[in-house]
Amino acid sequence: MSLKKLNKVQKQAVEAVTGPVLIFAGAGSGKTRVLTHKMWYLINECGYKPENILALTFTNKAAKEMRDRVKKLLKTDDLPITIGTFHSVCARLLRDEATNLGFSRNFAIYDVQDQLDLIRVVLNTLNISKDVITANGARNYISYSKNKMISPEAEMKKARTKIEQKKADVFISYQKALRENDALDFDDLLLYPLELFEKFPKVLNKYQKRFKYILVDEYQDTNRPQYFFVTALSEKHSNISVVGDDDQSIYGWRGADVTNILDFEKFFPSCQIFTLEKNYRSTQQILDAATAVVTHNNKRTKKTLKSQYGDGELVGLFETSDELEEADAIISAIQKEIKMKKRTFCDFAVLYRTNAQSRPIEDSLRRMGIPYNIIGGIRFYNRKEVKDVLAYLRLVINLKDTISLRRIINFPPRGIGAKTMDKCVEKARLERIELFDVLKDADKLSIRGKQSESLKNFFKLIKKYHNLRFKLSPGELTRALVEDAGIQTYFKQSLDPEDAERLDNFKELLNSIDEFTQRRPNSNLSDFLEEVSLLTDIDHWNDSDNRVTLMTIHSSKGLEFPIVFISGLDDGLFPIYSNLEDQESLEEERRLFYVALTRSQDRAYLLYATNRRRTGGENLLGMPSRFINEIPSEYLERIEFESALTNRVISGSRFKSTKIRTTRTITAFNDFKVGDLVEHPIFGSGKIMVLSGMGENQRVGVLFKDGTKKKLIVKYANLSKVN
Repeated sequence: MSLKKLNKVQKQAVEAVTGPVLIFAGAGSGKTRVLTHKMWYLINECGYKPENILALTFTNKAAKEMRDRVKKLLKTDDLPITIGTFHSVCARLLRDEATNLGFSRNFAIYDVQDQLDLIRVVLNTLNISKDVITANGARNYISYSKNKMISPEAEMKKARTKIEQKKADVFISYQKALRENDALDFDDLLLYPLELFEKFPKVLNKYQKRFKYILVDEYQDTNRPQYFFVTALSEKHSNISVVGDDDQSIYGWRGADVTNILDFEKFFPSCQIFTLEKNYRSTQQILDAATAVVTHNNKRTKKTLKSQYGDGELVGLFETSDELEEADAIISAIQKEIKMKKRTFCDFAVLYRTNAQSRPIEDSLRRMGIPYNIIGGIRFYNRKEVKDVLAYLRLVINLKDTISLRRIINFPPRGIGAKTMDKCVEKARLERIELFDVLKDADKLSIRGKQSESLKNFFKLIKKYHNLRFKLSPGELTRALVEDAGIQTYFKQSLDPEDAERLDNFKELLNSIDEFTQRRPNSNLSDFLEEVSLLTDIDHWNDSDNRVTLMTIHSSKGLEFPIVFISGLDDGLFPIYSNLEDQESLEEERRLFYVALTRSQDRAYLLYATNRRRTGGENLLGMPSRFINEIPSEYLERIEFESALTNRVISGSRFKSTKIRTTRTITAFNDFKVGDLVEHPIFGSGKIMVLSGMGENQRVGVLFKDGTKKKLIVKYANLSKVN
């Protein structure tokens, strides 16, 4: 084996094995290849023992890929190299050394839910109302403090207000409770090794002797504890190689510190620096457009990426009227790519800034029968906060729906626990009445008066809207119900930053109901719930792996796709409004855009809307993201888009232009029969094998020539008969 397959700079970086080494690896420049070849080189050419090498990364997937590649290079199945995530390596270390800190070797590791449960106990002990501090809010505060290496005592000293003092109290009590439970949380796994190294120099020396060479992947994503961990371990030998890209540092919101890589030379003055600029993923047009945006950041190193694959096509740009037309534009581009370039569904990825943006895209893909997967998230209608509201609506329609009742009986919190529900279930069983009817006479149960009152109020709430279900439109009823139930207030008052996104998802559900009503003016709530259920069922009909991928940009890190759509490029949505005023936050948003665009191999499409629903019904005028304006016009191709939905044409002089037209042909209902030959704009020709329903609810099951089976709603399928 040799290093002949590496380019010149990659080879130089691999062979630099003395002292600290910093490798700036631009997007798609082969950083994993460099790391794995470096491990091979250290063992085969430099005489390092595998057990003396430590390789750190951030995901189990990346660690596994790295291990598999090194095994292949070394032609062995036995690989005693320590390759793992920061958390897994630190946990292993603490198992051996925990007694020094007063923990047993069998300490528990608390996940997020465990943390929340413990924090709720702490809040109750301190008599702090959830209206003052939520468990989620406290957990985020504690985690942020730990990532910044701020102790609970330090937080108390700097506390100025009563709420700050209460939060510090929670932090102190939480850490005490963890110790009492012989437990560590994920952040502790990174902090306690540092405490070990400081208090017990012999322990530090032990691991410095063991790990004579250290490699770190994705160094731009390290936080303060991780920086101090690798710095301490490498202090004896100074043999450390880090690989990363400051332009892809996108996790500042969870503690990552981009200065760790930018200031590496200050921390390690004798370091060698290499910059990987040859790109093996994207075309030059994509790289130039992405670079043009990220160069507006002040805190970065200069890199000029050169594509292995030539110029390629210009970056496509769609201006759309709203989120519905945005989804239309995506589908029309998919249709064109499949027809003209023989693409398959797995070639496409749709990226967005927040999870709530997926709903209109999901709806459109379903109606067109296009299979998709959501990575790093949950399907919109399966997200907890969405399912909770849908459960309210289902119970309003069907009072016998005990599954929905059980789901929402204590959401928002009403003090109704499992024991109370068990008593309700038992009474329903003994008296042979509906579970819902038990709630009406809750004062007859052997429970506290407050719980009894909560159950009766819940009964009255649901009964009220059950009687209004045909008198109000679906949108009117849903808005009134969630207000009465306190759902919207619950999300608005939450201190948990994640609840802001949950509120967005809730508002997006309201948007979907409004859009449904616009499509079907004479419909009712039952019709909407039926459609949601139908759309979900269609997804399970064809279990193919050949699917369009939908994900947030954060989830796309490290992935690549032939065709990428970046949706929602409205100023205030991406970059997100809350980050517009802060320079550091805006620079991270810009890096996030860079990551999104460089996921694309062959073609990228940018989309923005001039109007978009963002607040549960309110239409906001939109402006194109400043990131679009930061891309020179020679890299952009404005695509004139005519949608039958809005009957409008987009034009512009700044950009090169092409035209795409999409139409929604609705075949006359009840015009199909089993055995008919049909044509679909994406799947091609096929034969109807199954038919059900009538009128607007008519559905067909089609077997297409390539073997694909699809169940389609006739109204939206754009099917035409083949004579």
